[in-house]
Amino acid sequence: MKFGLYSSIASPPHGENLDRSIDEVIAEAQLAEASGFDSCFFGEHHQDKDGFLPSPLIVATAVAAHTSRLRVGTSVILLPLHHPVRVAEDVITLDLVSKGRVILGVGIGYQASDFGAFAVPMEHRVALFEESVEIVRKCWSGEPFSFYGKHYRLENVAIRPRPYQRPGPPLWIGASVPAAVRRAAQLADAFVGTPSTSLDNALSLVNTYTAAARAAGRLAQVVLMRDAWVARSRSEAEAVYGPEVMTAYRYYWQHRLAEFKNIPPGTEFTLENLAPDRLIVGDPETCVREFRRWHEATGADYFLLRLRHAHSGGPPHAKIMEAIKLFGEQVLPHCR
Repeated sequence: MKFGLYSSIASPPHGENLDRSIDEVIAEAQLAEASGFDSCFFGEHHQDKDGFLPSPLIVATAVAAHTSRLRVGTSVILLPLHHPVRVAEDVITLDLVSKGRVILGVGIGYQASDFGAFAVPMEHRVALFEESVEIVRKCWSGEPFSFYGKHYRLENVAIRPRPYQRPGPPLWIGASVPAAVRRAAQLADAFVGTPSTSLDNALSLVNTYTAAARAAGRLAQVVLMRDAWVARSRSEAEAVYGPEVMTAYRYYWQHRLAEFKNIPPGTEFTLENLAPDRLIVGDPETCVREFRRWHEATGADYFLLRLRHAHSGGPPHAKIMEAIKLFGEQVLPHCR
């Protein structure tokens, strides 16, 4: 198994201290590298009042400059909001700067405010996304090409320089519904599962993905984002991490995201009700056991751990550093 961090960088309630948050995330990435983690990923949102950092590739560049081995990636860039040639060139640039450490994760997006910031109609997002993935790959090939789609028409484009990685960086697609995982199977190098879904739902999506990848003649790779935390005891883990993750889950609950729609009406919104088969939280032995269980159930060989949450801004940096160190000392070595 491989392990990465996913960091939601925000500073609730009004985004006043984002400079400090960036410094903290860089320090967390450096410790993650020293502790045996494989990667660090960042996401994209726009118009969030908490100042959610909107440019994950820039943050990834800062992390790459302060690390030497850690892979840096996006999970996800909202591809319909950006011109694919620009995305392809920016990723090439970071791939060269980092000497081949970039992973590009892309998604179609789900928040209306993200699309409103760019005046992109949400109803066009699937077609924009599919055309953009094709264009990005053609750009990375370095060969001249033309493209005639519904949204993009490109004449005789040839992108230089080529990426450091050949034929290009890994391209992952984040997905949380069956149609999206089938799209990932046809277009991507890996499917990235959402962190807040249950094991049953994750397994259903993985089965849909692997069947579609097999039908498309593509190699399936499953990457699972997980809300996870390790501490010396279960009670300590829940006390530190519980309020942070539940703040995020309340937002998802209120917006009825796909992974929460199957929760029976009237279910009490508590950590006790939502944690089983969803969170990986506890002492090191519990975390090792849970990662192995998820790996055996889903076949996932890559986990991205969401320690830092946007909606709450926490847990505190010092606690995140303690958890990263404990993961590195007592969890990761038993999951390799």
